[in-house]
Amino acid sequence: MLVLHVAVYYMNLIRYIFLHQEDNEIPIHLRGGVNNGTHYSGNNVLHFIAGSAYVIYELVCASFPKKKE
Repeated sequence: MLVLHVAVYYMNLIRYIFLHQEDNEIPIHLRGGVNNGTHYSGNNVLHFIAGSAYVIYELVCASFPKKKE
């Protein structure tokens, strides 16, 4: 039963890889359907928020002078 499950998973993986390799003029983040589009958009939002927070943190740290001991 496990071998059959692995074989089915492998065939689905191969089908998924071929879906993303064919040239059908669709952007890569839309080829997998709604799930991939949501994942792509969520990643962009997360990176934008985290990047903005990091830049603000570094600017705040740079604005305060360090004490000399």
